[in-house]
Amino acid sequence: MAKTSSKKPREIAPTDPMPARVDPCLATLVGKPPKGPDWAYEVKWDGYRIAVHIESGRVRVLTRGGYDWTERFPSIVDDAPRLAVRTSILDGEAVVLDNHGRSDFGMLQRALGRLPSALEAGAIVFYAFDLLYLDRRDLRRLPLRERRRLLEPLVAGREGAIRLSEEVEADGEDFFRVACAHGLEGIIAKHLEKPYRSGRGEWWQKITCKRRDSFVIVGFEPSAVPGHLGRLLLAARKDGDLFYVGGCGTGWSNELSRELRKLLEGLVTKSPAVELKRKNAVFAEPVLVAEVEYRAWTDDGKLRHATFKGIRERADGSMVYEMLE
Repeated sequence: MAKTSSKKPREIAPTDPMPARVDPCLATLVGKPPKGPDWAYEVKWDGYRIAVHIESGRVRVLTRGGYDWTERFPSIVDDAPRLAVRTSILDGEAVVLDNHGRSDFGMLQRALGRLPSALEAGAIVFYAFDLLYLDRRDLRRLPLRERRRLLEPLVAGREGAIRLSEEVEADGEDFFRVACAHGLEGIIAKHLEKPYRSGRGEWWQKITCKRRDSFVIVGFEPSAVPGHLGRLLLAARKDGDLFYVGGCGTGWSNELSRELRKLLEGLVTKSPAVELKRKNAVFAEPVLVAEVEYRAWTDDGKLRHATFKGIRERADGSMVYEMLE
């Protein structure tokens, strides 16, 4: 009589096919951080959102829009095979850090060759903040808490091109104040119990730090709508002179747009206060000051994401932004 084995057949773990691409989860802009124990907070990096795909020794780097930028990130591609994984998809942000450890979008553009610079592509660092696929398992169905538990042993404590975007254990509002005080772009809040969902939703939220300063209005660009304002042209002061710092095209109602256009048309001059060649520019005497809220400065000294907040006469002693060397 044959002997029956008491051993159970070995269970084979289910195999999930590795996605060729995953549409990223996008954060919704909100005014203040959410509260509660189910929320985790991270620094908001100022760079390019990318996904790093590792499969059978091959590394691909895909942008948020699905473009293959593998050749543009040689340091990340070189470091990825050193991770203790066979197959994986890491979600995160490619950045270049300044001397204070802050991500700088202008420096990243230079490292990618979009602006003249001595910076090399090797200066780019990838901060991983999510793990979407790992060794035959699609992790997107898992809550963020579990995905982070699997991600951290892979990248925590590394000094290479691939690093961990740390979660910060703090009150969200306190962390946001500290982030803004240190010149960071803002923070991200993520719900720990939610799965990974492509597209924009409330389970990831971003809270951005905004700056507010006064700039001289040196002209405008007309809107395509007759009688309306398209864009204010702004300048800051440096060594007693005015220098063009970009434009502002949002922040006013239709009624205010018409009023500003009429006001500036009464100040039109043929002698521009700044050196600027723009096809549709109408130059005005530099006697008005705009209060402007903005996120940051570009590498070439222009305002990023500027929004109009109010207007004053320059003669009232308003503090016009002073550019430093």
